[in-house]
Formats: sequence, structure tokens, C-alpha cells
Amino acid sequence: MRAAMRWLRLFLILLIVTQLTASWRDQRPILGRDADIVARPVSLDADDPAKRRVGALTFLGGVSLTSRDDAFGGFSSLSVAGDRFTLLSDYGDIVRFRMDAQFRVGEPAFGDLPAGPGIGWEKRERDSESMTVDPASGQVWVGFERANAIWRYGPGLTLPADQAAPKAMARWERNGGAESLVRLRDGRFLVIAETDRQDRPVRDLLLFPGDPVTQPDSAMLASYRPPDGYDPSDATELPDGRILVLNRRFALPFRWSAVLTVIDVHGIKPGQIFTGREIARFDAPLTVDNYEGLAITREGEATILWMVSDDNQFFLQRTLLMKFRLDL
Repeated sequence: MRAAMRWLRLFLILLIVTQLTASWRDQRPILGRDADIVARPVSLDADDPAKRRVGALTFLGGVSLTSRDDAFGGFSSLSVAGDRFTLLSDYGDIVRFRMDAQFRVGEPAFGDLPAGPGIGWEKRERDSESMTVDPASGQVWVGFERANAIWRYGPGLTLPADQAAPKAMARWERNGGAESLVRLRDGRFLVIAETDRQDRPVRDLLLFPGDPVTQPDSAMLASYRPPDGYDPSDATELPDGRILVLNRRFALPFRWSAVLTVIDVHGIKPGQIFTGREIARFDAPLTVDNYEGLAITREGEATILWMVSDDNQFFLQRTLLMKFRLDL
């Protein structure tokens, strides 16, 4: 029996590693026109449905999103405006919908990035890992891995599209690039690399004084130190100007965890190393998956945090959309 369990575990490990490391070489899946989304409620802790607190967060609800479309999933970033949600996958697929206070989904729509690195036939040519929006103009910036580039689109991820490959990102790892991209309210842009080519405990943190597409080589270089064993997977600006960073970890045989930290880039100096202050940690038995996307909204005086997970289009994972009130 023990031998059989060892073989089963080895099989699952090989399956997971193959899924996570080789799928990018395939033809990328493209969502169809018939949009279909099902939202099923999830709790913060399946063993304790009444649990509401995790660190500085109060759980307000969450759903697991599925679709009959096999291309659905793989979401690495999200944008929220009122009750309207936009999810962007690391295949360049766009999902839009409305969601009411009872987490009921309406008006689903599927789309595709109209332009990007390469011709868009393979996943590696649309490996979009981060997204940030200017609420005034509606323009959207997307960070691409492998190309180590930033693209700017029109409102709603439409044409025209312009792009730049900043020199400071040129040597970033092909599978560890701009996972975090934030347009600050003062017009600056912050970008954090997911991994480090030299396997250092810090990650490159770039601060652009303006639009990185028009000023690609103007970035100030600093560093971010994630929690030990974790990689930064997204970031967003808090109402007070500090930066909330999402850090995630995968451990074999199959276990995800995540840590939220806060850094303050006011008065940033070249070469400065930022170590975040931990405000929440997600680990078993809490509901956790490969959390990759963050968004901040406001409801009255409350600061609302949304998190979405990337299911890697793998049957053992889920697309989770979770809502919290942030109590710092």
C-alpha cells in the first residue's frame, strides 16, 4: 500500500511539474464567443465556515468561477470598477462580467488582446502577467513575461496599442518578469520582477517617473525582499499611497500559500531595499490557491481588497475570486 501511494505521489508531482513548466510552449487556448460563467460560493475556511478574520483582513465572501469553455482560467490580473470586473489571463484572454452584492454573475463577455508580442499563436507570445488602469483616461498597461515588455492599450484593452521593452527589464528571467505592475495615482509606475536571475533573496523593483511606454529607460532601480520562500505575484496601491504586495509560494507535493505585505515607497532612493510588513497569511486550512491578482476598491469608508487565483488550467486548481475588507 505504501509503495502504491509513493508511486501515486510521484505521478502527481510529475504531472504538476509538466503542467506548470511546459504548457507555455503549446498553442494558446482562446476563449469562444459564447460566454458562460458559473459562480459557486466558497468559504474562507471549509472546516470553519464562520471564520472571517485572517490577519488584517475581514472576509466578505468569495466564489469559485468556472465555465463550459475549456479555455477559461489562468487569470493573472484583474481590474474592478464598481460592479464591473475584468480578468486577464496569461494567455491574453479577457473575461468581463458584472457581479452584485450576493456574488451573482451577470453580463459575461469574453475577448482577446488585440495586439501583443509576436503574432499571438503561442502562449509565450501573450504571456500577460500584470495589468494596471488609469481611471481618468481608461488606458490600460499590461506587463508581459518572456518579452519583458510593457504594452499600453486604449480603454477596455482596445487599440491603439503601443509598447516598450525597458532596458532595466531586458535581463529579467523569461518566466519571472513583470508579475507586478502598478500605476500610482501621481502618475508614476512601479514594476516588480517575480524572480531573480542570480537567485538573490531580493527582486528588482523599478519606479518609472511617468509612462514606461514613452519613458522606457527612465526607471529608478531599487529592490523588494519578499518573505522567505515566496515570490511576488502582484501589487496595488492603497488609499494612503503605500503598496500592497501579494506573494505566493508553491510547495510539493501540492500546496499553495500566500502572504500579503505592505511597503512604503515614499522618498524612495536608488538601490534601496524594501522589506514588506506582513498583514495576512493564507495557508491550509484556509481556502488558498495560486493567488496572482489584486485590486483595491472603496465601499463608503471601507477599503475593499479583491484577489483572484490562476488555476493554470489544471484540474486540481480553481479560479477563486475573494473579497475582503482591509483593516490596517
